Amino acid sequence: MTGRGRRADTVRLAGLRARGRHGCLPAERELGQEFVVDVTLFLDTAPAAAGDDLTKTVDYGALAVELVKVVEGEPVNLIETLADRLASVCLAYHLVEEAEVSVHKPAAPIPLPFDDVVVTIRRGRA
Repeated sequence: MTGRGRRADTVRLAGLRARGRHGCLPAERELGQEFVVDVTLFLDTAPAAAGDDLTKTVDYGALAVELVKVVEGEPVNLIETLADRLASVCLAYHLVEEAEVSVHKPAAPIPLPFDDVVVTIRRGRA
């Protein structure tokens, strides 16, 4: 809920792709693999819409660049940790009240046929 007692609007960025070296296995760290990120930001977009003003919402192009830097950056063992780091980037935008982040690892080292591995977290301001 926003401070005015209504549900927050959402801005969603889906299917952002980047190569990272995340995982517990040495081969994952050495070779890397593609990760796919979806984020949903919960915020009040009414002020931006009323004034047609980018400064009153989140510049999703700039956000995408920041998220890719995290995926391409320091490796972590778990995609849960990666998702948490990505949520922190989203919440650094002061207008964002909550962020839902999904990290897809479609090339996870699973020795059986599968479509995807996805971890989804939701974080808000403390």
